[in-house]
Amino acid sequence: MAAGIVASRRLRDLLSRRLTASNYSGLSVSLRLTGSSAQEEAPDHSYESLRVTSAQKHVLHVQLNRPNKRNAMNKAFWREMVECFNKISRDADCRAVVISGAGKMFTAGIDLMDLASDILQPKGDDVARISWYLRDIITRYQETFSVIEKCPKPVIAAVHGGCIGGGVDLITACDIRYCAQDAFFQVKEVDVGLAADVGTLQRLPKVIGNQSLVNELAFTARKMMADEALGCGLVSRVFPDKEVMLDAALALAAEISSKSPVAVQSTKVNLLYSRDHSVAESLNYVASWNMSMLQTQDITKSVQAVTENKELKSVTFSKL
Repeated sequence: MAAGIVASRRLRDLLSRRLTASNYSGLSVSLRLTGSSAQEEAPDHSYESLRVTSAQKHVLHVQLNRPNKRNAMNKAFWREMVECFNKISRDADCRAVVISGAGKMFTAGIDLMDLASDILQPKGDDVARISWYLRDIITRYQETFSVIEKCPKPVIAAVHGGCIGGGVDLITACDIRYCAQDAFFQVKEVDVGLAADVGTLQRLPKVIGNQSLVNELAFTARKMMADEALGCGLVSRVFPDKEVMLDAALALAAEISSKSPVAVQSTKVNLLYSRDHSVAESLNYVASWNMSMLQTQDITKSVQAVTENKELKSVTFSKL
């Protein structure tokens, strides 16, 4: 027990040092080389609106990649995000994901010009058929962000500049959110005459736990700046600029990827289940889940590493 406590404290202190913004000038060269320009394109990920790279071992970096359009979400984006994260879910080599935006901002939200024909001129002969057509579009677009939540690999959002409209839908489906000091967040939909319908109104209240603030943001479309986002719990850390933030997000992803994938992915599944169910239901669910997962060899490997004062990143866990 004493050895476990000491090892736990050591790992906690290591993570704290790596994630302290003031210490980023001392990060190793290997982490610095994980900047987007130095990363290799991930195999089987070729998209029009996204760029997916292998940031480091077991970590993928997904970039919204329409910088000249402020990463506005066009038709290709809504389709490609589903394809991308379905592949990531099945990728046994991937254990953690970072999502960021290329260029000057995270995203300007929905590309109204590209989607105008679908939304403003829907197909159908009458109200019923038009309604079915629109419902199909809405549910498909909802899946664009739900697929992030369904992905068993932890997903870290790294936000700089504007995170507007659909951007808030996206990041609330992520597991961890970091931002740069220049970031701001807007639930923008009321300003274009509609209610947000792809995740923000459902997930944001559970993320920040303040219904009054959610209502204020959703009714007014006002900007929430980085410090307020940190204070209300929308993000867990704020960094001086995009580069430092990305270093932190990638360091965190690397730390997560060093753990047992069985343990990490099981934890995500059970956290999401617990969010939407009672304590009693969730305890029953995790008991049923762990009656099989406790038989993994990862436990033996992890405990042995702790007792031998080894870091978990030195342990080789089987693919999952």
